[in-house]
Amino acid sequence: MNLSVKKVQNKEELEQVFKIREEVFVVEQEVDREEEYDEFEQSSTHFLACLDGNGVGTARWRFTENGIKLERFAVLKAARGKGVGQALVAAVLENIKENSEAKNKVLYLHGQLAAVPLYEKFGFKKVGDVFIECDIKHYKMEKTFP
Repeated sequence: MNLSVKKVQNKEELEQVFKIREEVFVVEQEVDREEEYDEFEQSSTHFLACLDGNGVGTARWRFTENGIKLERFAVLKAARGKGVGQALVAAVLENIKENSEAKNKVLYLHGQLAAVPLYEKFGFKKVGDVFIECDIKHYKMEKTFP
């Protein structure tokens, strides 16, 4: 099993990202397509995780007025439990670390309940109470970036 994560560099890779998000969020989790795709697609840095050359996971990050938001982490059902989520979080954090504007910013995300333990492994802490986003329970999670 060959697992790799790369920063999206072209339209074809971005189309794979959208296909994965469509399958995970719109089809599997029944998120409204209008909620899934937003005005931040072009300004975000996207990532594509591949298992044996096939796209199976995705994530993105972007600067906001509150810090840096990590979002749209998605792994196809058949690829879950194979380290794809961990590889995505690690790759995103590494990429953010390489950005000089990221220094001393708060990193935050809205973690679905099932994914909270994954984010905690990377030092994210729950902030506040459970909330509903797109009919799915989440926690806001944060960590300060050195």
